[in-house]
Amino acid sequence: MNPNKYQRQYFMPPEPSLDWASKEYITKAPTWCSVDLRDGNQALIIPMSLDEKVKFFQYLVEVGFKEIEVGFPAASETEYTFLRTLIEKDLIPDDVTIQVLTQAREHIIKKTFAALEGAKKAIVHVYNSTSVAQRQQVFKKSKEEILKIATDGASLLKKLADETEGNFQFEYSPESFTGTEVEYALEVCNAVLDIWQPRPDWKVIINLPVTVQLSMPHVYASQIEYMSKHMKYRENVVLSLHPHNDRGCGVADTELALLAGADRVEGTLFGNGERTGNVDIVTVALNMYSHGVDPELDFSHLPKLTKAYEELTRMDIYDRQPYSGKLVFAAFSGSHQDAIAKGMHIRQEEECDHWDVPYLPIDPKDIGREYESDVIRINSQSGKGGVAYVLEENFGFHVPGKMREDVGYTVKDISDKKHKELVPKEILEIFKSVYTNIETPVKLKECHFIQKDGGIEAEISLDKSGVSKLYHGKGNGRLDAVSNALQRHSDLNYSVVSYHEHALNVGSNSKACSYVAIQQPNGTITWGAGIDDDIITASVHALISAVNRIDK
Repeated sequence: MNPNKYQRQYFMPPEPSLDWASKEYITKAPTWCSVDLRDGNQALIIPMSLDEKVKFFQYLVEVGFKEIEVGFPAASETEYTFLRTLIEKDLIPDDVTIQVLTQAREHIIKKTFAALEGAKKAIVHVYNSTSVAQRQQVFKKSKEEILKIATDGASLLKKLADETEGNFQFEYSPESFTGTEVEYALEVCNAVLDIWQPRPDWKVIINLPVTVQLSMPHVYASQIEYMSKHMKYRENVVLSLHPHNDRGCGVADTELALLAGADRVEGTLFGNGERTGNVDIVTVALNMYSHGVDPELDFSHLPKLTKAYEELTRMDIYDRQPYSGKLVFAAFSGSHQDAIAKGMHIRQEEECDHWDVPYLPIDPKDIGREYESDVIRINSQSGKGGVAYVLEENFGFHVPGKMREDVGYTVKDISDKKHKELVPKEILEIFKSVYTNIETPVKLKECHFIQKDGGIEAEISLDKSGVSKLYHGKGNGRLDAVSNALQRHSDLNYSVVSYHEHALNVGSNSKACSYVAIQQPNGTITWGAGIDDDIITASVHALISAVNRIDK
């Protein structure tokens, strides 16, 4: 690897533009424009069919996009047919504006307007490349010649719009803006604006794309701020962004550029697009949402949208993709699980005005995710808190604090030996098979109690190794009496050191759950759990379960 072969290809503004750096966060949603059906679709190995594109368009409308780029109608018959289908079948809602792309070339612009016949309104997006590399290597033209391409295209748009029925808004992009001298990009954009003469009732869009990401995000923000401050007709210009993700900074570029004065963002769902893709609008929008700002896009059913996207594009969303990946809310680490569980319990116990659960930047339920299957995930790296949380949230078991470590190690050990994640149902099976209503070697058949002489007498019928016997014992409570009966008729020696109980569920079919810990003279503590319709019987099952687990 030879870093000396590379040099910086971007240009800082000719004067400092750093006002954006004093701003803390984005305070309002930009205008969003989805380019999934053009920029995203052209990057697919197998582009979407007509029916798939129509379905995708309808999903974008559901999410709340008011501007949707539907393609490059002069580029191919498929693109042209899709646009005509949307228009002729009246599939475009009145509050949605379609956008079409065209190069600043006469025959392509004319074909684009022909394709728009019958459209009530549309954004016509014209572009030409202005970067040093493109001017010198691709077009071999001077700055003056490149500027003329832009102004000729702008003039033709204005002429054809006047001749064509419909309400048209114009957009201009100096493609490869990030590789263009900022002063020259400004000169070109202002020349286009002089031709279009935007006004308050007819604003135009100037789009400054990160066609190729060349700089750190703060440079792009400074470029945007400079352009915003020096652009003509600024109050009647919608300043737009179109960031790609070559350096992995698409979201950062977008957020800083919005702070720098941009009004609009073009991007795609989940960042699909050429090379490393476009900016992921889902991430930018939900980042704003996490700061208490309404993004004005609805991602409350994100798993449904994710599934549709994968089916229609044949692309896979990475498991760690922000917000939408399968594992982005998952905690396998024991310390993370413990913190999340405690945070969630506090929300249940107290009235919390704001979301601040550790490790979860937003409430997963807000975007259609589930705590039970998405948040706490159990494998050999998990901790006692995570296992206890799964048992409580999924099945209603309030495992006592001192018992959690024992249960946690049991579950982790099984996960480690199986070399796999354990789903909630498997964790429940482990908990029941290891701790609950254990019936070997001793099985409870019946128990009866009599209050006598200030205490309790217990008569328990046990099946021990296939032989039924009656046992008697006295104590200051029912569990104490049963414990004394067990120890009186055996060589067992222990003391009950912990007892907990709770209703397992709510309603007429509620069962009781008890947890008992016994301690042997050598200090070893063994836990058992019992479940029954009757709380007393459940406690006896828990005690016998603990006894049966001694030395197991």
